[in-house]
Amino acid sequence: MTAYIFRRLLYILPISIGVTIMIFALVHIAPGDPLNAVVAPDAPAETVEELRIAYGFDKPLPVQYLIWLKRAVVGDFGVSIATGRPVAGALVRAVPNTLMLAVGAALLGFILGSVFGGIAGYHQGRWLDKLATSIAITGISVPHYWLGMVLVIIFAVEMNALPAMGMGPGGSSAWAWDPEHLRHLVLPVITLAVIPMGIVTRTVRASVSEILNQEFVQTLHSKGLSKGQVLMHVIKNSAPTVLAVMGLQLGYLLGGSILVETVFSWPGTGYLLNDAIFRRDIPLLQGTILVLALFFVFLNLIVDILQTVIDPRMGRG
Repeated sequence: MTAYIFRRLLYILPISIGVTIMIFALVHIAPGDPLNAVVAPDAPAETVEELRIAYGFDKPLPVQYLIWLKRAVVGDFGVSIATGRPVAGALVRAVPNTLMLAVGAALLGFILGSVFGGIAGYHQGRWLDKLATSIAITGISVPHYWLGMVLVIIFAVEMNALPAMGMGPGGSSAWAWDPEHLRHLVLPVITLAVIPMGIVTRTVRASVSEILNQEFVQTLHSKGLSKGQVLMHVIKNSAPTVLAVMGLQLGYLLGGSILVETVFSWPGTGYLLNDAIFRRDIPLLQGTILVLALFFVFLNLIVDILQTVIDPRMGRG
């Protein structure tokens, strides 16, 4: 198992370098001039050229990449073209907000998905199975942005029960763990948790139903083990598969919240990314995508290690 973990750690470096190359290439092949965000259409050519030199856009792309990579290694993602502020500062403010939203949605979605999936797998073919499967399919099929807008209309506009946007009366800088601020979490967390709940439900159902049909489960029953003891064996055997799916979904929640954060004006990385895309703010765009991508890379590493701890057979070979 130690050798397997060591190999996975060694893979991090080439994967991370590949991620930076992909991010840099995709951002720079997009159409449009990034200086349009700060330069007026009738600006003199000398002014445009000075700004191009100041931001390093006059250099060849390979040179720009190496300069950006060298700075990114030490946490310097450059300066935003639109605001003139350091990208690292914007990320320091936005990342905790996205983590708060993603972890809340993950807890809600994974718990409900595990419960629904376990019930469906244990009662395979019965009405409880059909009900849980229907809920899962509905959750997977509903678009985030549509569900978010519907929830806002119902609970914020019509019922006036929950706030429609923002992180609280004072914004993210004045966040506190009190009922007034937690109310702002409810709608975006529910919106973001629906799809992971459906995916986890189907995964748990498939895993549990498959394991329950295996011969060793019948052997456990014949030895006189209680249903609870048999269920613990089922959970242990299905955990690696379910854990892998949960890890992927948590990464998706961290990087795929752009629409939800935009709908609810939640000042996280998704909201930041949306703003950077429309402003063609290359430093902000590159820095935000890189942080989210590295989150996903290291999250997969943690999931692989946890899978090996749960089932040492996965680390062999």
